[in-house]
Amino acid sequence: MLIYENNVPPDIRAAFVEKVRTIAGQLGIEPDWLMGVMWVESRLRPDARNATSKATGLIQFMPDTAVSLGTTIDALRSMDALAQLDYVLKYLKPYKGRMNSFVDTYFAIFFPAAIGKPDDWTLHSASMSAAIIAAQNNIYDRNRDGAITVGEVKASLPAMDTEKKK
Repeated sequence: MLIYENNVPPDIRAAFVEKVRTIAGQLGIEPDWLMGVMWVESRLRPDARNATSKATGLIQFMPDTAVSLGTTIDALRSMDALAQLDYVLKYLKPYKGRMNSFVDTYFAIFFPAAIGKPDDWTLHSASMSAAIIAAQNNIYDRNRDGAITVGEVKASLPAMDTEKKK
């Protein structure tokens, strides 16, 4: 049984779990990591929407990301969870081989530049300062210093196995 499996509607649960296992196998990650990320982002709801950013769906696709994947956030929101999983796979494929833990899998969605970085690395990019990232994601700024580190995000996520199973 996968983590959070019982939160998937019963009418699609078996097919959804099978598809999650297939996708995880294609990506070389643990199925529980994928379930955990989708739980954190949307509570496994394909119609979940962030009112501020308009992020939508199982992994909270941003509008520009949806377009880059050949769809829109409106189309994603109208899909059932099974159909939306195809876009989850499409989004995560470029990170195959880099997701070596639940945290890496989460960062592939939340902030890809942080994949594999040490706990003291501060989330930032050329186009977005650490302060803006912290202001927009203040749940992760645990010490309220106006910056978010990898370690702060890790401490905020549900506890999960951190390494691939052998």
